[in-house]
Amino acid sequence: MLAGYWKYVVLSIALAAASPISPSLRASADRGGILVGTAVRPEQLSEPAYAATLAHEFNLLEPEDAMKWEVLHPAPETFDFTQADRIVPFAAQHNMKVRGHTLVWHQQNPKWLTEGRYTPDQLAQILEKHVKTVVGHYRGKVFAWDVVNEAFDERVVGKFRRTIWYDQPGIRRARKGSSYIEDCFRWAHEADPAALLFYNDAEAEAMNPKSDEIYAMVRDFRRRGVPIDGVGLQMHISNLHPDIPSISENIDRFTALGVQVHITEMDVALPVDADGNAEAEDLQLQAEIYRNIAAACLSHPGCTAIQTWGFTDKYSWIGSHSKRTQGAALLFDRNYRPKPAYDALRSVLERSRHR
Repeated sequence: MLAGYWKYVVLSIALAAASPISPSLRASADRGGILVGTAVRPEQLSEPAYAATLAHEFNLLEPEDAMKWEVLHPAPETFDFTQADRIVPFAAQHNMKVRGHTLVWHQQNPKWLTEGRYTPDQLAQILEKHVKTVVGHYRGKVFAWDVVNEAFDERVVGKFRRTIWYDQPGIRRARKGSSYIEDCFRWAHEADPAALLFYNDAEAEAMNPKSDEIYAMVRDFRRRGVPIDGVGLQMHISNLHPDIPSISENIDRFTALGVQVHITEMDVALPVDADGNAEAEDLQLQAEIYRNIAAACLSHPGCTAIQTWGFTDKYSWIGSHSKRTQGAALLFDRNYRPKPAYDALRSVLERSRHR
């Protein structure tokens, strides 16, 4: 009892220090019937400021890596849910929804899979088992899944990415194209008919050839009864002048198909100095980007969630990915202080009444 009490006290103190602004993002989103979320790392949940800010500010979370193949399925006959099983109970304890990420991707796969030299039939059996085992394990606990992630090749218009799932060697299906994606959606639906199933991709936020291909696939799936419920637009932004009208038009055409749109991985990278600090004017520009994209999303009833890829600059992937030339991409700084982008997003959530 005492240990639990003092843990609560520590979290409360951390929350007061980390989130001085009221109402929170979460409170503003809840009043509007909106999901506001973030990607999380299980190892950080033991950090009081991290856990307190997460629980106070968001009503939706998603694992960064804890549900990817190399973590969940480390050997052919072994599933290890240890990391993800820290995240899902945290969400339940704090009345948060969970998005699962991701069942099928071309990266972060274990060597036993990528170097296994499996036949297409063997690979199909492995993939079906993986999808059904993972979705089944979290049946009723994960409300939405990124079933397939980044299947389209951004370098070659109209082409699917070359992967073990598609053509190296690909899974059993005489018809190529989106057939393996269709299989994955059907398997996931069998494992949990109540879960919402999303296709998730990058660099398809605006109207462009890649988003055209995704739109055509989703339209085909909807016409043929493939169980797809939504499209995830990642929204990793490094161009500080994104085409907001084009993003809005793209959201509009997807929701017109009868599917939901989630912004799934948003961050806005800024130029930073050697200490990781951005210029004040860039922080204000960043805030306007968060404001405008959130407003574009919420102007469409079918755009139902806004999620960032992490919430504190302390743990953002942008620094290492850019070799420390960019950073400061998220809503909170490295000390969990809200930035102008936080205020901008909160103001949009505060004005919205989505349902």
